[in-house]
Amino acid sequence: MKLAVFDFDSTLVNAETLEILGDVYGVGDEVRSSTAQAMEGKADFYTSLVSRVALLKGMDFEVAKKVCESLPLHQGAHEVVQGLQARGYKVVCFSGGFKLATSFFKKKLGLDADFSNTLHVHEERLEGLVSGPMMRGNSKFEMLQSLQQLLEVQHTIVVGDGANDICMFSLADVSIAFNAKAIVQQHAKIVVHSLDLQEILEVV
Repeated sequence: MKLAVFDFDSTLVNAETLEILGDVYGVGDEVRSSTAQAMEGKADFYTSLVSRVALLKGMDFEVAKKVCESLPLHQGAHEVVQGLQARGYKVVCFSGGFKLATSFFKKKLGLDADFSNTLHVHEERLEGLVSGPMMRGNSKFEMLQSLQQLLEVQHTIVVGDGANDICMFSLADVSIAFNAKAIVQQHAKIVVHSLDLQEILEVV
């Protein structure tokens, strides 16, 4: 078994889901400031996530859903997924973001699985609350470790851009920084400097 794990926001898609939701709802500046702190490793991921989601309280669910399904993919997203699967990899995404986005793009890209969080909804409005398996700074490490053991994975590729992806690098045979913050580039074995995901097929 070979496994390839991609982060979602700013890796598979060329956007941060929470920032786009915040822009549409009129709280983009507050969300963006908190996101930058978390992705650069300067703020606790859980605390940042909870506080950013709280800013979305009252947002219309259908509007949020439309936003999440309209995110722009990075160039080469389809090709890298299909290319790795052709080489025998199971390709999954791990996201501190939301099922509203990852489940849609799982189908669109043909991913084997997606792991992310759920925005709480009441009477067709976001409640400003979130729950799920990807809420803490080390959640991706724990999930990857569990998958490796469960599936008896022999080779693992990890691709990410933010500080909360670094925790997975110690479990990876190949760790790749893509569209990445400086702190992530320092920890990755390979740094892809272009914004074309197909380049990953040339370095693994």
